Amino acid sequence: MLKGWKIIPLLAAVALSTGAQAQISDGVVRIGVLNDQSGPYVDLAGPGSVLAARMAAEDFGGKVNGAAIEIVSADHQNKPDIGSVIVRQWFDEQRVDAVADVPTSSVALSVQQLVRDKKKVFLISGAASEALSGAACSPYSIQTSDDTHALTNGTVKAVVESGADTWYFITADYAFGNLIEAQSRKIIEAAGGKVLGSAKHPQNTTDFGQQLLQASQSGAKVIGLANAGADTVNAIKQAGEFGIFAGGQRLVGLIMFISEINALGLQAAQGLLLTEGFYWDMNDQARAWSRRFADKFGKMPTREQATTYATVVHYLKAIEAAKTDESEKVVAKMKEMPMEFFGQTGPIRADGRFIHDLTLYQVKSPAESKGPWDFYKPVRNIPGKDAFVSLEASECPLVKKK
Repeated sequence: MLKGWKIIPLLAAVALSTGAQAQISDGVVRIGVLNDQSGPYVDLAGPGSVLAARMAAEDFGGKVNGAAIEIVSADHQNKPDIGSVIVRQWFDEQRVDAVADVPTSSVALSVQQLVRDKKKVFLISGAASEALSGAACSPYSIQTSDDTHALTNGTVKAVVESGADTWYFITADYAFGNLIEAQSRKIIEAAGGKVLGSAKHPQNTTDFGQQLLQASQSGAKVIGLANAGADTVNAIKQAGEFGIFAGGQRLVGLIMFISEINALGLQAAQGLLLTEGFYWDMNDQARAWSRRFADKFGKMPTREQATTYATVVHYLKAIEAAKTDESEKVVAKMKEMPMEFFGQTGPIRADGRFIHDLTLYQVKSPAESKGPWDFYKPVRNIPGKDAFVSLEASECPLVKKK
């Protein structure tokens, strides 16, 4: 059995009418949550995303169209080959209907090809590569995760507009990190700034000494961190030890999660700018759900965990409305129905991209925080139409060009 494999039954088999069974393949809707449960992304996804999917199923009553809902989960260990093996076995042996979450874009891109071949549903609530709803899009996939374009757009623009116009990147050397750097470069250069260079590192790095030294010697006003999870936390902590802040350079985490701010602490993280599509304290609906999640998990949810919940709920609603779990019909219904997202509703476009507003936040100082998890203060709203790549500019083959 593969590492991290767990099966979490949510409802025992129930008696189904012949008509209901005919609409749901094998009488059960199975959703596989695939993510990092042991590495650098365990806090931003991991068991928390599995719990979020379970909460979605429970909030739906544990069944849809009379069929039981089951959640299975596994650890892809951030390796595309392991992720593909797990998903293939899920489809061929476990009769899984949809895969959800999947942080680490290289893994998600591998899974994307597999779901396309197998004609299964892919609920991309984790991976941030914009290619997943762009050039590599699939007719069976929905991307609800905030992508590299949306997350870097607001943060980078705000920093360059503040006068910090020379940058040096420390970049995780795989699809996700390289895409963040490439997207940020475009924004910086379009705003009249300049990129002085970049230093690459493998995923799950513990020593950033060499990269930080190169960034410091570059003389750039900003060091952009094109990484995530534990890599971002370690880089920021070591930057303090290297005297980066004392030297006047500014450190910017291009894609960050509340779990990383919690790991850093406000003393180290205060003043950081970051873009989020979800924050537990952003409105009444987010607060109510997040407190339920925290009661079960002991921590407030990250945007990835919250997005996994909302996406699974939308998938189940689409099955209910379509009266079948057939992939083509369910995805069509998901695109037809507006998706509810913690006080917002937004469309899912032809390319599978879910559109909603994001917010540029600044991390509070310890003195500004009123208690645990009170980390962010809003700087400005970023409308969804400005945050994400426009449909006209989409490279997705599913989009019909005029």
